[in-house]
Amino acid sequence: MTKVLLTLSLAAVLFAGSTTTRAEEVAEITLTADKIQFIYDIKEFTVKAGQKVKLTLINPADSVTRQPHNILIVKPGKKDVVGMAANNGMADPTFLTTKQAVPDSEEILHHSKLVQAGEQDTLEFTAPTEPGEYPYLCTYPGHWAIMNGVMKVVE
Repeated sequence: MTKVLLTLSLAAVLFAGSTTTRAEEVAEITLTADKIQFIYDIKEFTVKAGQKVKLTLINPADSVTRQPHNILIVKPGKKDVVGMAANNGMADPTFLTTKQAVPDSEEILHHSKLVQAGEQDTLEFTAPTEPGEYPYLCTYPGHWAIMNGVMKVVE
């Protein structure tokens, strides 16, 4: 009888541990800036609400444009607001240096640094708990209008 209870207890612990592991699974996403155009290679990706996310932005070493890029994840429906704030940020002499082309905006949830050609940057964050479509964009001057996509957050 003791052996049966021990076996059942061990099975319960193993099962509970595997459930926890699945719940804590990290979504690993890699976005690469196109070598020629100002676009990301992925226009959309999906994560679960509250899931841990590891998002890597790669700017290829053989980029023809040699332009730096960043990635900002913003609140639903706020891509244009943040993009226009980036346009206005050019009036600030520290916008491309200290601020890494990240405008001052409460609409920004997460952002990378400016990534030069041949470099990468990784963001680690927890996805919003509210399902929805969260835009992402590059706010280096002139890029955001076409260099963007959507992080879909689902239940």
